[in-house]
Amino acid sequence: MTGGRGDDRGLTVRVKKGKLKASSRAWLERHLNDPYVRRSKADGYRSRAAYKLSEIDDRYKILKRGMRVVDLGAAPGGWTQVAVERCASVTAESRIAAIDYLPVDPIPGATLLLLDFLDESAPQMLLDSLDGAPDIVLSDMAAPTTGHRRTDHLKTMYLCEVAADFAIRVLKPGGHFLTKTFQGGTENELLAMLKRHFTSVHHVKPPASREDSVELYLLAKGFKGRREEVVEDEDVSPLG
Repeated sequence: MTGGRGDDRGLTVRVKKGKLKASSRAWLERHLNDPYVRRSKADGYRSRAAYKLSEIDDRYKILKRGMRVVDLGAAPGGWTQVAVERCASVTAESRIAAIDYLPVDPIPGATLLLLDFLDESAPQMLLDSLDGAPDIVLSDMAAPTTGHRRTDHLKTMYLCEVAADFAIRVLKPGGHFLTKTFQGGTENELLAMLKRHFTSVHHVKPPASREDSVELYLLAKGFKGRREEVVEDEDVSPLG
């Protein structure tokens, strides 16, 4: 990362009054003046979210060269860019597979699938793209917001649970799972599931995540492997 916060001092973008509501104008001004947004443009990242994954990896060392990586909810591609930078190997074909129902511009070193992860064909397509079990499953998926906080939370928690179930069914032993969640007190079952299947589970709030946001990340490290009862039926799909 080459951007510097010092470059942002003294620069303030103001959005002219017009048809925008005051709340929308305030959000846009905050976004345009966000130092991470400015750094992402300078560093060539497609979103400020790239720094969230970078900061988590700097602390927990979850990305390594040559890993097979799945990126769920990839658009616009910031996390995929970081995964390529830190995991892609010049001696191997692409081992990074990203998926989203929104279009993502090509990223050299990654296979991009234009598909909803909830589509029943998606899990197998991801595995086929990797040609092997992933070392890490990343999920920055979040449901489109409705404006009703409780509803939005429940929808995003459902995506977390689906992503976790996928990870548990496909990860290599020793692999990791990272997912976005929201603070809200309905994640007990998800936490219990992750603690059964991984050596350690961490709540992470990287510096690039806005302080006033309820966004939080769950990092499950050290997958223990699938128990016999989970894999005894060879015809079971990755999502059951």
